[in-house]
Amino acid sequence: MQVLVASRNRKKLGELERVLAAAGVRGIELLTLRDVAEYPETPETGATFEENALIKARDGVRYAGLPTVADDSGLCVDALNGMPGVLSARWSGGKNSPVLSDHDDVDAANNALLLAQTADVPADRRGAAFVSACALVLPAELAARTGLDAENTVRGTWAGTLLTAPQGDNGFGYDPLFAPAEEPGRSSAELAPERKDELSHRGRALAQLVPMLQTLSRVGD
Repeated sequence: MQVLVASRNRKKLGELERVLAAAGVRGIELLTLRDVAEYPETPETGATFEENALIKARDGVRYAGLPTVADDSGLCVDALNGMPGVLSARWSGGKNSPVLSDHDDVDAANNALLLAQTADVPADRRGAAFVSACALVLPAELAARTGLDAENTVRGTWAGTLLTAPQGDNGFGYDPLFAPAEEPGRSSAELAPERKDELSHRGRALAQLVPMLQTLSRVGD
């Protein structure tokens, strides 16, 4: 059974591959947006992570005709009243941001801006959490065959603190700035992939999709 992961980020694909392997799920072939014909992507205008994940997953079903997994995730910082939140990926303004001209990529620009905004926040107020909402949307016929809901969403949360400087070279996004509660003093960009899968917001959300993906894998038998 082919399942589309509505992303071009192969690290996200790798996370789901490892989660499925750890759960012993076979018979699922994961594809990314790089593997299907290009299609117009609906702007992510949702007010919640779940709404944005559903927007992306619905597009995959509509245009590629495949069951589609999509996630929307971000960093919620206590001192910023939960921001960047759903704006995490474009916190510095996106690809056309003037902040980007001073940095190598959007991730670096986002991180630099967040550090500047929280530079004076004391250690006891640097609480933060990564949040991931994952959606699994199925073509109507497949939902009827499997008995699964056509639209499904799950959420995973990973609590920790915001560091004052980047640490580590693994991961992506805000990983170098986030110290998990389970690994004090270390950033999520310093964790082995397997440890990150075990703890992370996305890993926790994806794990909740495993029973549904297991059902899909049996359809392909």
